[in-house]
Amino acid sequence: MATVRTGVRATGAVLAVALGAMALAGCSSTGGKRAEDRARDAAAQGRAAVNTPEWTVAMVTHSGDGDSFWDIVQEGAKQAAVKDNIKFLYAYSDEGQQQAQLVQSYIDKKVDGLIVTLAKPDAMKAVVEKAVKAGIPVITVNSGTEESKAYGALTHIGQDETIAGEAVGDELDQRGKKKALCVIHEQGNVGHEARCAGAKKTFGGSLENLYVDGTSMPDVQASIEAKLQSDKSIDSVVTLGAPFADAAVKAKASAGSKAEIDTFDLNAKVAAALKAGTLGFAVDQQPYLQGYEAVDLLWLYRYNADVLGGGRPVLTGPQIITGAEAGALEKYTERGTR
Repeated sequence: MATVRTGVRATGAVLAVALGAMALAGCSSTGGKRAEDRARDAAAQGRAAVNTPEWTVAMVTHSGDGDSFWDIVQEGAKQAAVKDNIKFLYAYSDEGQQQAQLVQSYIDKKVDGLIVTLAKPDAMKAVVEKAVKAGIPVITVNSGTEESKAYGALTHIGQDETIAGEAVGDELDQRGKKKALCVIHEQGNVGHEARCAGAKKTFGGSLENLYVDGTSMPDVQASIEAKLQSDKSIDSVVTLGAPFADAAVKAKASAGSKAEIDTFDLNAKVAAALKAGTLGFAVDQQPYLQGYEAVDLLWLYRYNADVLGGGRPVLTGPQIITGAEAGALEKYTERGTR
């Protein structure tokens, strides 16, 4: 993603919630500050900041087991749910058909809103359209930028994966890299393919995709190690998720390679590795913000028919994080919100 910086959209959403709280409390303009303070205090104490009915919102993602990225997304969603008096439900499957079945189960339960990912859009198309037809508002997050509007979703929240990849290609050029390996850990994931394709588009050197079995970290490490051993000219390895960066670092050591390891996504381990210089850079798409904004925007839609984005995705990234910035973010990664 040239690098896109975010924060304005998040501020706008918080302001919208504050204004909604004022309206619910019947405040005059002179009482706005007091209403905003009450809303903030309520959320901090684990109480709803609004007096709207308890609506139910379900999120269904393409996460695999033990993927810490989605823990961060859930943290954001749960925090917004507390503030907005929403009952939050979560389910996941990395198999497209199973993910669609989970969405169907929530349609059957007549939830008040749905948040879904479209990593495998063909498998999700019919069930998302069915939810919209049933009158359930849908927001897509993380993956599905191209398909979201066509399937009838209100908006998409996340990073444009092609732009994110282009940002990686630019960063590799700035670092003087000549030959990169892009490690795809989930075959069939359109977002992963778009990241590597974007990097290849802007990178002045050569870039090759390496497909690995992301469900087996030993396999990931062995595959990267074998590639680095067979091609000593590779000077950069880009993984597409924080857990895979550590496997790449181990593979580099075993292979005796001098390649720089870079990654998409940020967590506590990645932040520490950036500070230590073990990793070169990370691409942060702010998963906490994806979960938080999705829930918050569904509340705004049900309460006030508000929609953000104007027909375009609400971007939460990418932001290139290096060792210089990692220290300032480390406390947030340790508490599981970055």
